[in-house]
Amino acid sequence: MDIIVLLANILQNLAISLGVGCSTLAILNFFVAIADGKIDETERNMMGIVYTVLRVAMILIFITTAIIFSNSTIINGFSSVTIYLYAQVLLTYVLFANSILMTRHLMPSTIGPALQASSWYSLGLISTLAAVGLQAFTLTQFLLGYLAVFLLAVSLVNGAMAYLKSKKQSAAEAETVG
Repeated sequence: MDIIVLLANILQNLAISLGVGCSTLAILNFFVAIADGKIDETERNMMGIVYTVLRVAMILIFITTAIIFSNSTIINGFSSVTIYLYAQVLLTYVLFANSILMTRHLMPSTIGPALQASSWYSLGLISTLAAVGLQAFTLTQFLLGYLAVFLLAVSLVNGAMAYLKSKKQSAAEAETVG
């Protein structure tokens, strides 16, 4: 069982890295695509590839987290599960729930992309902290940190969208005057 858990941890770290990178690309592709006011077929195809890779990363994280969580609880019981592992489960749940809500257009675009990005970055951050032995945080500390990352992501994503919208309006007004 030790080799399976070791492989699950390695695969999970690779999947988290892949997800953080693809999440960054997804947001940047989205900004580039909406800058001109419409998403053309090439942009849509590129974004589709990134979203597919994100889904693969999410599935790998789900499977590996389930293996690691199961192993921990089978061997030592639920009392042995760390806040770090609970945080991973929560972030994985948020990634899946938000992805489904965004796909069904039930999540506002002012929140969905920022929630997805902040969840990926928080997952990457706690994974990095664990790799250097800093996983002894409380649930309150985790939730406050996650909230801070989310609020930062909301400000950056919505600020960028507002900037692109004002830039587009200025260009349209300049065309009308000219």
